[in-house]
Amino acid sequence: MLNPLDLSNIIDDDTEFIPLLSQEDEDQMNQQDIPDILSILPLRNTVLFPGVVIPITVGRDKSINLIKDAYKGEKIIGVVAQRDVGIEDPKFEDLNSVGTVAHVLKMLRMPDGNTTIIIQGKRRFKLDKCVQSEPYIRCTVKAFPETKASTTDKEFMAVVASLKDLALQIIQQSPNIPSDAAFAIRNIESHTFLINFISSNSNLDVIKKQELLEIADHKERATRVLEHLSKELQMLELKNQIQSKVRTDIDKQQREYFLNQQLRTIQEELGGNSPDREISEIRERGRLKKWTKEVEEVFNKECDRLSRMNPAAAEYSVLINYLELLLDLPWSEYTNDNFDLKHAQKILDKDHYGLESKSTHTGIPCCFEIETRHEISDHVLVRSSGCWKNFTGKIHCTCARKKICTNVIGWIA
Repeated sequence: MLNPLDLSNIIDDDTEFIPLLSQEDEDQMNQQDIPDILSILPLRNTVLFPGVVIPITVGRDKSINLIKDAYKGEKIIGVVAQRDVGIEDPKFEDLNSVGTVAHVLKMLRMPDGNTTIIIQGKRRFKLDKCVQSEPYIRCTVKAFPETKASTTDKEFMAVVASLKDLALQIIQQSPNIPSDAAFAIRNIESHTFLINFISSNSNLDVIKKQELLEIADHKERATRVLEHLSKELQMLELKNQIQSKVRTDIDKQQREYFLNQQLRTIQEELGGNSPDREISEIRERGRLKKWTKEVEEVFNKECDRLSRMNPAAAEYSVLINYLELLLDLPWSEYTNDNFDLKHAQKILDKDHYGLESKSTHTGIPCCFEIETRHEISDHVLVRSSGCWKNFTGKIHCTCARKKICTNVIGWIA
């Protein structure tokens, strides 16, 4: 469908100006008689409302013959929406019961060979009987009774005012609706035409628009349109909020990425290690370690998290220290133990030179014997907070010829 508000690209200079429907024009239009028999133009994807001007592209052979005959005569046709849009050649039974009398304002031959007509809705009618099916459908019709709302009805006037306000808000927030629509909404005088104009241009499917067309009471129809507009405005506001939030997050990420790239370039110019180089060195050191599969998975997971982290974040240095600790721990590194007690006695006498009494260092051989009986680990981890216990652990390592691993790792169970 072409935009009903943008007809400048298809109407030539000879086309007369089509004004918005005033209250006097509407009253005059409602006084016109409806022909007893109308040629019916089935519409597949839209609904025509009284007073509204829309362009329609005609492609079916039956429809083209109908438009040609009507354009030669009084240019009055009946427009009815199909029940099923998938039917290519609709019959009388495939049409809705309520349609709109239309006046063909202009017929145009498009460059691609299609025929486009500009029609304006007049009055509603109800289908009665089909009197002709070839070369196009012709039916007897009846006038559709309508219940008009009085301008003294405060509730109806409040609904109409709310309709206009919501329509203007939707036009302002929607990037797909041209600004000319707001000008049209503000200059509509007729309340009934305002309801029809908003119903025709609202974001509703054909079924819901047909339901609005079949409502006889103007006040009820205005209330239904107001409900649809309220939902549409809520969805549009929510959509704009989501887009704004996503746009803000993307802008923040792009800003951080740009600053991080500048920081890395400055660090490289000053001769320092960039975060990428530091992470690469940590990964390379990790490949040389002989650790278990579980430890390797944890190490790689933390390296990936480090690569995604901002180097200026406080957690960055904490994670670096954690990975350095994993690399410094002696994973799967073994030493040849010496459990010769005479050798241990020599080491103890050497490190405790001048202590004649056995009671002064009797605890040390005992601890050593406990370590030698239970070969739990190939490295001695000393849990201590004082120099004497650190010294004791060093003696144990010397006696058993174990390597000494020093790390500030707190209490180890």
